[in-house]
Amino acid sequence: MGEVREVLLAERAGALRRAEALEREFAVLAEAASAGGTDDEHDPEGATLAFERQHTAALLAQAREQVAALDAALARLAAGRYGVCDRCGQPIGAARLAARPAAVLCIGCAASLTLPAACRPGSLGGVTREHAPRFVRSN
Repeated sequence: MGEVREVLLAERAGALRRAEALEREFAVLAEAASAGGTDDEHDPEGATLAFERQHTAALLAQAREQVAALDAALARLAAGRYGVCDRCGQPIGAARLAARPAAVLCIGCAASLTLPAACRPGSLGGVTREHAPRFVRSN
């Protein structure tokens, strides 16, 4: 449990550093955009500034979401619920937690929420049973 906490804290520290750097970058971009003579619509550099501002804002939002997810993971760890799927209650695999320390869903539940129905295990890929090849049909 101590090792998991250290991993979560290290991930959180990295996400906080990213967020702080992105906040500084966003402030610079906002300052450049508000400088006199900058016209996002008509200035050839304006479109670039607007894109960079929006891109930085999206990255900043992701970094903040990651910090919040890691805070929630630390709270689950303290409550003894870390590594348990929020949806089905089964353990989340060690490989998944190693890759995504703040994961709240096991791989099966995560896949069922993100994959289109036609791609889920046992699916016929959007083909009805009547039109499926004979070797795919089951009684």
